[in-house]
Amino acid sequence: MIHSIVGEDNFQNVVLQSKSPVIVDFWAQWCAPCLAAAPVLEELEKEYDGKIDFAKVDVDSNSPLAVKYGITAIPTMLVFKGGQPVQQILGYKPKKELKKVLDEVLGE
Repeated sequence: MIHSIVGEDNFQNVVLQSKSPVIVDFWAQWCAPCLAAAPVLEELEKEYDGKIDFAKVDVDSNSPLAVKYGITAIPTMLVFKGGQPVQQILGYKPKKELKKVLDEVLGE
């Protein structure tokens, strides 16, 4: 699944009700580390196609979601499994580190 842009209107459906784990990237257009993380996430999205879904939440236009999940700095990625956040990744991380987290979530 190519990443979904999610907000309050579809977060429940896309993230919380997903049968697959979902990594949600909380980001903003003005955030340089967020923009640096985007191509890494796009590569991972291709590698984990069919195993993990990817979603993006723009914190500027979806601040209630950011508040609900305690997002105080961006980029922050939350990994959801079974509708619950199971991992939090703060700040920009290299691909190798992100793969390690995703593999743990998948039990690989």
